[in-house]
Amino acid sequence: MDQLLFGAAYYDEYMPTDRIDTDVEMMKAAGITVVRIAESTWSSLEPQPGVFDFTHVDRALDAFEAAGIHVIVGTPTYAVPAWLVQSYPEVLAVTNRGEGRYGARQIMNIANPTYRFHAERVIRRLMERTAHRPGVIGFQIDNETKYYEAASRDVQRGFVKYLRAEFDDDLGALNDAFGLAYWSNRIDAWEDFPDVRGTINGSLGAEFAKYRRRLVEEFLGWQAGIVREYSCEDQFVTQNFDFDWSPGWSYGLQPSVDHFKAAATVDVAGVDIYHPTQARLTGKEIAFGGDMTRSIKGGANYLVLETQAQGQIGWLPYPGQLRLQAYSHLASGADGLMYWHWHSIHNSFETYWKGLLSHDLETNPTYEEAGVFGREASAAGDALLHLRKDNRVAIMVSNEALTALQWFTVETGFIDGVFGSSIGYNDVLRWVYDALFELNVEVDFVSSDDPDLGRYALVVAPALYSAPESTITRLREHVEAGGHLVTTFRTAVADEHVTVWHDRAPHGLTETLGVTYNQFTRPDGVGLTLHGDLAEAVSAQGGAGAGAGAGAGAGAGAGAAEDPAGSLQAQRFMELLTPEGAEVLAGYDHPAYEGYAAITRHRPGGGSGGGSALHLGTMTSPDLVRAALSVAVRDAGVWDWPHELAGTVNVRRGTNARGRELTYLLNYSAEAVTLDSPVAGRSVLSDGGITVGDSLTIGAWDLVVVEGDMPA
Repeated sequence: MDQLLFGAAYYDEYMPTDRIDTDVEMMKAAGITVVRIAESTWSSLEPQPGVFDFTHVDRALDAFEAAGIHVIVGTPTYAVPAWLVQSYPEVLAVTNRGEGRYGARQIMNIANPTYRFHAERVIRRLMERTAHRPGVIGFQIDNETKYYEAASRDVQRGFVKYLRAEFDDDLGALNDAFGLAYWSNRIDAWEDFPDVRGTINGSLGAEFAKYRRRLVEEFLGWQAGIVREYSCEDQFVTQNFDFDWSPGWSYGLQPSVDHFKAAATVDVAGVDIYHPTQARLTGKEIAFGGDMTRSIKGGANYLVLETQAQGQIGWLPYPGQLRLQAYSHLASGADGLMYWHWHSIHNSFETYWKGLLSHDLETNPTYEEAGVFGREASAAGDALLHLRKDNRVAIMVSNEALTALQWFTVETGFIDGVFGSSIGYNDVLRWVYDALFELNVEVDFVSSDDPDLGRYALVVAPALYSAPESTITRLREHVEAGGHLVTTFRTAVADEHVTVWHDRAPHGLTETLGVTYNQFTRPDGVGLTLHGDLAEAVSAQGGAGAGAGAGAGAGAGAGAAEDPAGSLQAQRFMELLTPEGAEVLAGYDHPAYEGYAAITRHRPGGGSGGGSALHLGTMTSPDLVRAALSVAVRDAGVWDWPHELAGTVNVRRGTNARGRELTYLLNYSAEAVTLDSPVAGRSVLSDGGITVGDSLTIGAWDLVVVEGDMPA
């Protein structure tokens, strides 16, 4: 569409009074252009088997069409009605915890044929009712779809069938690939295949997770196919993807879905992004979620189908934050954002996940600030639309590595929780992503099977524990072709079956990285000494504990950097690296580990102009990893003016629908900042002219958006 979509989820079914006309008036006043309906309300649409009631859907469509507000219709299949489970209990997912119980959403087995039969029936009836309506611009298939840990008998039968195809019916090959001789786990007849829920074998467990991710792709493709039988050419199909929720908000790569593969089933990627606010609003979660969602469709624009308005208790935004958050989504390439949800619900589980309106359904500061954004965005027109990125840095992500590190955790080497807690794959991923964000280095994400790394100057591969030989070869060839690479600890450890390689570590990359190791441990009071460019980078940002520095370039001596904050410590995990041609940028400051390297850089070509590979053999403070990545960014030749503003404002750039350069200067802080404008053009939000060097003051939780004068 050639219009920015701004809106909220709307549930007429949940309203305590009949007030849809009032809601429409309030939406129009706030500049809302779209609502999402129906995705959670199967029991209202079909109160008894085969008995359909579209009262609320019809009311919503009639009211919003009359007001000129677009509608996205969601298929209601992620929350099953009580009658379905009562009649067919087999639709519930059987998991490691045993038989399922009715009550929550997302408790079903998406592969179960009975569930599929009833889901298809309600989808078809809903499509018949809505696809022809002029106000409907698109359809959301299901919601936050995953496999819900299903390990039902039919899922396990499907898994065995999948393995027979993968291994050409050769049980010997499967036993060898997965190491099933251990603890007498060997299987010598397919009929003897055990219940996978009891496995202690990480290879088998990881393959089961991979198979179930494929079930999600198949399920979404199945739903999309049904919807497309009814939808018009100008109506899109989307899905509301979500992320790992480990700390209580959108955080990392989703373990249960391969988004790169699943995104192929839809026309437009959709996503929900939730995050802390108030003093903890940093913009990182918004940027991470946006960069990931844009990347899974090859750089295409996307829709934020859910984000918080007032949100959970403790997420009520400070004045200015809701508006800043909205523009932050656009700065990553979103073509629209929608709040979850319009009105705060008056009962049940999400009563205190508050919407734009509070429980009194009156105006409030959050609603009013949403209206400020809605009206501004409408006035800005296509200046904010269809932002395209041309990033030179990519982060490689892998569902397979994530799953492997759940079985063989970074800090214990065992299944998470068996011998204590551990950081996970997503913690390492966010460690490097957050550092690049703080440096104002914008990134794309690429999957581990991406065939074309050459379009990026720098590729960062965090914790790529498990990968096939072909992926390792592409990383090696990227450096050989003059590209630049950053790897971290726990990379190139095991093959695609999570079997540890039996040659020198890191497998296939020892010559590229110029290091090897065969021992590792958890650090206990192990310091770090810095050398060369890394010592200079730390000094330039004001020391290892100084936070994101505003500049990088004032040189310092090549000796050990000062550590006033005590942040020069190895953390969580450390490889005892033996350099074999690599330059040591950091070593371990401990009598037991003298002579071992912690952070290295290697130039296999032997000089400037060729490729380089930087390896982070231990986890460090955020400040130190930021300094290390700044070295890699400079080596890759992509250091630019936004990076000089790190620690002052966050910079996001792209080319808009008009073909003009668009620059966002975002202030995620409670203090105003003043800087000389790095760009010239028109202030999109104030419509004034800006020249390079003009003094700009950006208020607390505020921003400036500059559209370039000439097409980019």
